[in-house]
Amino acid sequence: MGTPAYLGSMDTEACYRHPDRGTRIRCQRCNRPICPDCMVEGAVGFHCPECVRANPQPKVKTRRFRPEQRTSLVIIAVNVVVWLAIMATGMQDSFLLDVLALTPEGFCPRGDGWIVLVDQAECAVNGYDWQPGVATGAVWQVITSAFTHVQVWHIMFNMMALLILGHQVEGALGRARFLAIYFFSAIAGSAVVMAFSEPFFSTVGASGAIFGLMGAFLAMTLKSKADLKGILVWLGLNAAFTFLVPNVSWQGHLGGLVGGLAITALMLWLPRKLRKHEWWFVAALAVVPLAAIAVIPLVVY
Repeated sequence: MGTPAYLGSMDTEACYRHPDRGTRIRCQRCNRPICPDCMVEGAVGFHCPECVRANPQPKVKTRRFRPEQRTSLVIIAVNVVVWLAIMATGMQDSFLLDVLALTPEGFCPRGDGWIVLVDQAECAVNGYDWQPGVATGAVWQVITSAFTHVQVWHIMFNMMALLILGHQVEGALGRARFLAIYFFSAIAGSAVVMAFSEPFFSTVGASGAIFGLMGAFLAMTLKSKADLKGILVWLGLNAAFTFLVPNVSWQGHLGGLVGGLAITALMLWLPRKLRKHEWWFVAALAVVPLAAIAVIPLVVY
């Protein structure tokens, strides 16, 4: 039997639903020839309408955010809530800043800008408001300061960096390690602030923890032997920002960077035979900045 004229050549076949149309494509399931009007695109190749109706593909749910972004989004939400509370209670004059910001040494400020060096009880007797500090018992400030912002640009920059870096670190190391890196970096940054900042100067911002994530990303890049150019450029730009912009805490940035690099290096380079004790090593490392925060007031102030 000769080839029908409407097929045009031996390379084409008649569509099983439209015999007058030539095609070179077959259904990936039943192998029947199908023309463009009958092609239903699948994960692999094209399928005919009958096969699609007989075996419909399950619908794939799309997610706006990846699972490894959820932890970062929760941290961002906490930061935003705290920032909104500060904005609603006086912004730079908010009483929340006195409680949440990291102030190394408690003090008694007078209304004229002078500081009265007395204890909390005597400050109250003289009618002044006591400014709590870490050395005088406000130890929570080493963490709460990392969730405290005043300027819009400050919280925007930090939260954008957290959204970019957070899911990469969490995706590679897991949620528990990500949180350990984040909070350890914040505490390490607070320790360096305690050691090298003015005792009555308050520090706020998640920058120490963010620099810790940069340190973690640097350690991950070194471990995987990937290209360092991207993270080094990012670190260089942030270092320039730290020292060129006034009133930026280089102490918090440096402490966070070193802390994040140190704890991530511990996680990545811990010998295989010791990995079952990883969290004991992490806890031991965490003692270093915590002990420094406890000892610094005794030595420095």
